[in-house]
Amino acid sequence: MVPISAEDWGAIGLTVQLATVTTLVLLVLATPLAWWLARTRSRWAVVVGAVVSLPLVLPPTVLGFYLLVSLGPLGWGGQFTQWLGIGLLPFTFAGLVVGSVVYSLPFAVQPLQNAFEALGTRPLEVAATLRASPWDTFWHVVLPLCKPGFISAAVLTFAHTIGEFGVVLMLGGNIPDSTRVVSTQIYGHVEALQYTQAHWLSAGMVLFSMAVLLVLGWFNPRGSRLRS
Repeated sequence: MVPISAEDWGAIGLTVQLATVTTLVLLVLATPLAWWLARTRSRWAVVVGAVVSLPLVLPPTVLGFYLLVSLGPLGWGGQFTQWLGIGLLPFTFAGLVVGSVVYSLPFAVQPLQNAFEALGTRPLEVAATLRASPWDTFWHVVLPLCKPGFISAAVLTFAHTIGEFGVVLMLGGNIPDSTRVVSTQIYGHVEALQYTQAHWLSAGMVLFSMAVLLVLGWFNPRGSRLRS
């Protein structure tokens, strides 16, 4: 039995930290965006929806490359961060967060958008007749009724971030204790022909992915009807 090394544990800890930060950031950003997409009649909704869904079909290395260029010293993002005095983001943990937020955006927006669309207008109209403010309506009506959508968005975003590889490798490299996550650690083990260590980490990813599917199955509407 080969124990997991200190480097492996470091990669696991960094991966969990990255997934947690990305999930929290995306829940804040994706909620108003998903609400707008679910409620608007603007002709721009199709364009915005397509941009949000782009990471689903775009190769991760392509997305990572353009993020690397835009956040580099000659890119508009890199010049902006330097102007702010925070330096360049590529090959840093903050850069990984930016890349993860962009790459996992559709996994947060789409479950929330579906939940908001399924909510309909009736609960909001009832809340308005009771003179509830938009803030009260969100916390006491929208959030409880759309709770499965928020849970699905959080679980999918967290799991998708855990499994990132292309964007992480392009934007962050494979720096120990800084940008080395589980996926790049597995890649490094395979490159070094350390298949036993790669098997340990890969098996953990398989078990984690299975747990994610079980959680999503538990919270979907069909599973709720079967349990009741």
